[in-house]
Amino acid sequence: MARTALVPVADGTEEIEAVVIIDVLRRAGIDVTVASVMDRLQVTASRGVMLTAEKAISACVEETYDLVALPGGIPGARHLAASPPLGKILDRQRRSGRLYGAICAAPAVVLRPLGLIEGLRATCHPAFRDELPGWEDRRVVIDGSCVTSQGPGTAVEFALSLVALLLGEAKAAEVAEPMMLPPGRVDSDKEVAG
Repeated sequence: MARTALVPVADGTEEIEAVVIIDVLRRAGIDVTVASVMDRLQVTASRGVMLTAEKAISACVEETYDLVALPGGIPGARHLAASPPLGKILDRQRRSGRLYGAICAAPAVVLRPLGLIEGLRATCHPAFRDELPGWEDRRVVIDGSCVTSQGPGTAVEFALSLVALLLGEAKAAEVAEPMMLPPGRVDSDKEVAG
């Protein structure tokens, strides 16, 4: 059975992060659901790119996902943080030990207020590091079932790290190769807490 992932989007979502996460996960064969936290499926991303979700986030609450991955962007991350259905999904994800991750502003703006990185090592975009106690100056940080990353320039590493955690390092390398990424560990600055 294929692994499943949920990628929520909103007005103001960082489009590079959203599209890279969706694209890389789908290249790996992961069944990705893109869900809007707005009151409509089409959202306007942070640089004016129109993104169309497949579902409303409210339609995802009763579903089970192997991964929930949050793109950042402002005000996108604030819209994600304000979504009670997404908060419920993320809480269940952590309690069940299933994988969740966030990039850019989302670790500080979404995960921290929900208590989802309490006691964990994490990173986020440096502009939000004061909002993330214990901020790690690393491109990708993995601590248990939580993965965080810094921003648009780290989106491919972040997504490949998620693939590696779900499907193994060999699958991540297989996905990375035709993308013309350097051989070996793409995420050489990644630190795994343990």
